[in-house]
Amino acid sequence: MALVDSKEVFDAVVVGAGAGGGTAARVLTDHGMKVMLLEAGGPLVPSEEFKEHKTYADYDHRGTENGKLYFGDGKPFGFMSTTSGGWELDGEPYTTAEGTDFRWFRSRIVGGRTNHYGRMSFRFSDLDMRARDIDGLGVNWPMSYDELAVYYDKAERFIGVTGTKHGIPSAPDGIFQDAPQPKVHELLAQKAGKKLGIPFIANRRAIVTNGVKDRIPCHYCGQCGRGCQTASAYAASQVDVFPAVEKGLKLTTDAMVREVTVDSSGKPDGVIYVNRKTRLEHRIRAKAVFLAASSCESARILLNSKSKHHPNGLGNGSGQVGRNLMDTVGFGLSGYVPALEGMPKYNTDGFGGAHLYAPWWGYKDHEKLGFPRGYHIEFGGGFGMPRPGSYHGTARRMGYGKKIKEEVRARYGANVGFAGRGEMIPNDMSYCEIDPDVVDKWGIPVLKFHFQWTDYEWKQARHMEKSFAEIIDAMGGKVLGLKNADREADGISVPGSIIHEVGGASMGHTAETSVLNKYCQSWEAKNLFVVDGAALPSNPDKNPTLTINALSWRASDYLVEEAKKGNV
Repeated sequence: MALVDSKEVFDAVVVGAGAGGGTAARVLTDHGMKVMLLEAGGPLVPSEEFKEHKTYADYDHRGTENGKLYFGDGKPFGFMSTTSGGWELDGEPYTTAEGTDFRWFRSRIVGGRTNHYGRMSFRFSDLDMRARDIDGLGVNWPMSYDELAVYYDKAERFIGVTGTKHGIPSAPDGIFQDAPQPKVHELLAQKAGKKLGIPFIANRRAIVTNGVKDRIPCHYCGQCGRGCQTASAYAASQVDVFPAVEKGLKLTTDAMVREVTVDSSGKPDGVIYVNRKTRLEHRIRAKAVFLAASSCESARILLNSKSKHHPNGLGNGSGQVGRNLMDTVGFGLSGYVPALEGMPKYNTDGFGGAHLYAPWWGYKDHEKLGFPRGYHIEFGGGFGMPRPGSYHGTARRMGYGKKIKEEVRARYGANVGFAGRGEMIPNDMSYCEIDPDVVDKWGIPVLKFHFQWTDYEWKQARHMEKSFAEIIDAMGGKVLGLKNADREADGISVPGSIIHEVGGASMGHTAETSVLNKYCQSWEAKNLFVVDGAALPSNPDKNPTLTINALSWRASDYLVEEAKKGNV
């Protein structure tokens, strides 16, 4: 295959236009660098892609995608969602080892998962970053909370995060936009939580309610997962990438990166990518390389970047690339609360998700709990927009006609669901590697996954189950069953299905035990940085995106300063 070799040399090439890559591209461009941003997916046109103000009646198929929904072939998270990608992509396989059930979600569009993610934005705490000192498990972070807090401040000011301050050690306070008022079912859960010692506080979400530069406040349509045309809800595409393009950032889409190239001394000097449409290979030359293709994709690129200087893959002298793969522990229960039955209807849309959440409250009680670390609680309810399949269960119970109408109207808004999102301890059984026998349709070797939960995660999920049942009971309700039976039928989420996979190129204290230093910089190549979830040495119960924003910003500033000193 002919190689299209660009002679232009960029100051930096960034791979991946999501949270980490979008942040790096923007920050480096703002510093005056000449930057190329490569995205494996296609371009994003919000006015065409985002369906935030559409109703199902606007489409002939009413959101069923001409029946695909009923056969499991529809768009992930529904037709209205702005997901561009999924767990299974045509021509992009991955494999799993015997005994492993792992689902790998890949986004293929500018902005990546940030176009549709839940936008939960929680700081990792000092307890999280030095957890090994507390329980002897995993590793400590190579930086302190105070070092990272400076960049949490920057990220929160820039993207906008709602919240209120409470001084909870497991949930550090930040720089917050005004939080919206709780909804009725949330107030009921908060009251129940007080009886049980579980604090429900204002949710911390990357949505502007006071407004920031060039972004108007949220208009509370409640459809954040469909995309936000006003960019009130943070997406790297609209908030990082598009403004940077106007300042000189060069963006190339449909660019499937195969490997990082190196010069005669083994120093990275660019990347090679395959154009997904033309199938031509292109070489981009750059003084620095930032990988932010998503945790496992970045590990895949490093492992495929073999040369005589790096026979086991670039940056893999420690053998740790692909190791320490983690996902969030998930479990949920749904319930029915009679107190909410027949309640006068009011607009519960809000900002597209719960206005309250519960940070981990048991951080002092692990000896009696029987498992390490912890989880936070997310929950839902209210008068959500009905969608295809909303009343399948009611139809099975009540049939059709007058009875189903009466049942639907009486129970509408009386259901609640609670979901736990908890920390996994890294283990030697969970990692990814290159499958020597399988390639994708561009000829790039694919990943093979190995993954196992341990008793730590299983016991945590059982604590979630007990806690949610107690909350529902304290609300005067009854448990209906699993919140997501397809994902949690075995009593714990299928690995990968929460879409919080991190690790694979972790930061650490030494080159012998980790891939990156505390600036997300390769120990083996000073001009190579990994600024997505792969860099995380642990996976606290907090959703990782805000931390990825902060780490990427920190790494970008560090590169600029080191370049000025001639150290890169």
